[in-house]
Amino acid sequence: MFGRQKAAALVAEFIGTGILTLMILSIQRSTIGVPFFVAAGAALALAVMTYVLRDSSGAHFNPALTIALWTARKISTITGAVYIVVQLLGAWAAYGVYTYFVNTHLSSVGGHFTARILVAEAVGTAVFSFGMASTVYRRLSVESSAAFTGVSYMIGIMLASSAAIGLLNPAVALGVRAWVWGTYVLGPVIGAIIGVNLYGLLFAEPDKAFSSTPVSAGLAAALKQQPAKAKKTKRAKK
Repeated sequence: MFGRQKAAALVAEFIGTGILTLMILSIQRSTIGVPFFVAAGAALALAVMTYVLRDSSGAHFNPALTIALWTARKISTITGAVYIVVQLLGAWAAYGVYTYFVNTHLSSVGGHFTARILVAEAVGTAVFSFGMASTVYRRLSVESSAAFTGVSYMIGIMLASSAAIGLLNPAVALGVRAWVWGTYVLGPVIGAIIGVNLYGLLFAEPDKAFSSTPVSAGLAAALKQQPAKAKKTKRAKK
């Protein structure tokens, strides 16, 4: 059954990816479209969207990150596939909104395949996904998770921008007209898989389960208390 929770997750991924893409487009195509300002704007957008929407969908907003979580067996195949479709639609919608604002169509900025760009996007995304995975494994609060995820994205973009545009996100690449399979699509996917799985294999505590949608401390405490209350009720009946 397609309930409210599932609808909220899909809408969250659509909105989050769309706003992130629109922010990058607005800065990248402006007079201040230098890597630092693009990275700072993208980090702020991602931090805000993570804070607002993390409990609804896990705040992926990135097909590469969704694929990485799927390889780590943290989300199902169906969920991952639907997330990716919604993310791409969100980025495409952002492109439509931006072109409506500026009243013109945008030229492609992706260029052609270059191994250097592939490696740059992979390295930047690996750094970003490594930082994001750490916030989830450590079960940080929503505020801390949003801040660290945003900072990780900013660092990853700045690292990749020395040789590439620094998108680290195939959906964003679609929205900014940089959709090149061998670089701005494959590069982030490779980097995200490495970053997420590397942290999970080497640095995460074995006894801590990974959750792509972390619960709050209050909810976790409530869930722990429920069995105890149930036992007391059964004893009282006896």
